[in-house]
Amino acid sequence: MPTTGIPPLGATRTPDGTRFAVWSHNAARVDLCLFDKAGKKELRRLPMLRDGDVHSLTLPGLPLGTRYGFRADGIYSPEHGLWFDPSKLLVDPYATELDRPFRHDPRLTVYGEETADLVPKAIVTDYRPTKQKPPLFEPGGLIYEVAVKPFTILHPDVPEKKRGTLAALMEPAVIEHLIRLGVSAVELMPVVAWIDERHLPPLGLHNGWGYNPIAPMALDPRLAPGGIKDLRRTVEALQRAGIGVILDLVFNHSGESDRYGTTLSMRGLDNLAYYRHATDQPGELINDTGCGNTLACDHPVVQALILDSLRHFVRAAGVDGFRFDLASILGRDMSGFHRDAALFQAIAADPVLSDRILIAEPWDTGPGGYQLGNFPESFLEWNDRARDDIRRYWRGDRHAIGAFATALGGSSDAFSRWGETSTRSLNFIAAHDGFTLTDLVSYERKHNEANGEDNRDGHDENHSWNNGIEGPTEDLEVLDARRRDVMALIGTLFASRGTIMLTAGDEGGHSQRGNNNAYAQDNRITWLDWSELDRQMVGHTAALSAMRRRFRVFAETTFFTGTGDVVWLRLDGRPMTVEDWEHPATDNLIMMLATEDGVQKRLTRLAVVINRSHAPHPILLPASLDGEWRDALTGAALGTLAPARSVSFFVEVFQSFTTTC
Repeated sequence: MPTTGIPPLGATRTPDGTRFAVWSHNAARVDLCLFDKAGKKELRRLPMLRDGDVHSLTLPGLPLGTRYGFRADGIYSPEHGLWFDPSKLLVDPYATELDRPFRHDPRLTVYGEETADLVPKAIVTDYRPTKQKPPLFEPGGLIYEVAVKPFTILHPDVPEKKRGTLAALMEPAVIEHLIRLGVSAVELMPVVAWIDERHLPPLGLHNGWGYNPIAPMALDPRLAPGGIKDLRRTVEALQRAGIGVILDLVFNHSGESDRYGTTLSMRGLDNLAYYRHATDQPGELINDTGCGNTLACDHPVVQALILDSLRHFVRAAGVDGFRFDLASILGRDMSGFHRDAALFQAIAADPVLSDRILIAEPWDTGPGGYQLGNFPESFLEWNDRARDDIRRYWRGDRHAIGAFATALGGSSDAFSRWGETSTRSLNFIAAHDGFTLTDLVSYERKHNEANGEDNRDGHDENHSWNNGIEGPTEDLEVLDARRRDVMALIGTLFASRGTIMLTAGDEGGHSQRGNNNAYAQDNRITWLDWSELDRQMVGHTAALSAMRRRFRVFAETTFFTGTGDVVWLRLDGRPMTVEDWEHPATDNLIMMLATEDGVQKRLTRLAVVINRSHAPHPILLPASLDGEWRDALTGAALGTLAPARSVSFFVEVFQSFTTTC
């Protein structure tokens, strides 16, 4: 492999047979273990041949579907970072299909305990490469974040056997919903094989999000019982509908966790190489992820694994791009984060990966881990600063209007520091991690009691509000106020410059009962109940999305210059003054945009009228010389008041257009 100097690893079909190869510098010996079709009985244990740090063996005549694993022998001394234990069956890091899901068991953590009956077996597979096409997504579009099982498990129009799996996303009713919302690409939360954190099974809980992976190329059998073919068919179906597919991948840590965690794969093969350790303390795992370990993404073998995983999903399934969880880890070495890290350069230079959509969650929990705006130019970045500024504004915080307007304009303060003229901001107000949009306006405090950690987990500061009552209520006034707030938040999202992201269910009022860390709730707390979606809210979101596609200004990602492309006005139509911007309680403003109208087929003006006040406000838009102002969503004439707690859109409609219509 030119970028890392490491030969091909994993199980590869060759004219001479099936070649098995695995990397380990510190193992004294690695054995290949072959199992029966049920994956229960170990049939053969064969020593692998060593060439440098690569252990390999070619076996002729093995059929597709062969089950296998590895065992690595050597020194067992955790205080020195060495975890070799031949009683532990190890999953090939390059496995592309597994025969069963991972299941946590204390025996996986105990030296000398045989684990072959617990560990999934890798399956020898083959696939036909897809024809590589340009990504079906352009920055400026709408990304829809989807957790596959919670999104589909209760869908009444999905056949029962498909619910909770990737195949559900191919169903007409699901695709119709995505098309109605104007989704440009779905971002699938982790679909590769993961394991429960060790504290969950005793609580009767299970990880429902998948951010605890073991095998980065193997799809979880619960979501994809047909393996990579399931993902490929799903991608093809969505792309036929004009919808791209982005995979959310976790390369910052693995489910082997901390020193007291499991030995399932990389830890047993070569813990010192795959994971980062404290300087001169090889027994101490660095935890820059908050998950117990940190992958050493500057090590050639880890870089090779990441690059090969990305290539696999493009070649085998045709995915359009990737979102990287805690992506600052990918650019780290022992001295910190580097924008020009070797891994970033390798992705940019790779002929398979260089044109893919790349999205960074631009932080981790380690020193100097917050890197918003500092990723390479090819990356979009989750913008939590804009998220919080938008939330603070709508909560009613004082001195909030300036930061709010900056967020609407694409956050030039964060994304222009490297001389860039376009925003790479991925704007969102809610995501899987944290409150849903409805919970954001229904709870002042997190309510994570169901997680079994005495409500200690999850973020304490959510910049949320409850509209007068904490949590569930039958008070119609409070419910109406919450609906208005959610619609205003969605309106703000669709008015923002840059790529935008909406989490599945937020368009219809989905609640997680105030749980802002619902990763362990694989139940009705996270499952989307389609029968309870707020139809008015869904319709409003669809209308906003259609409006955003109509006006070119929203798809553009260059920063505003203030020379005719945007004017900031008060609701009385006068320009915002320094006093207005600095006043602690400024509640409202108009963002006047010059834009191309896809309906009128000409340049026009679009007024985004924002009123966070709890009372209606008089509104006066600049006079139109050859037309009139109309609601861009409904076509209604401009009224005299901006409704309370609202974001409204008005377009200048010219006489020639109205006469023709």
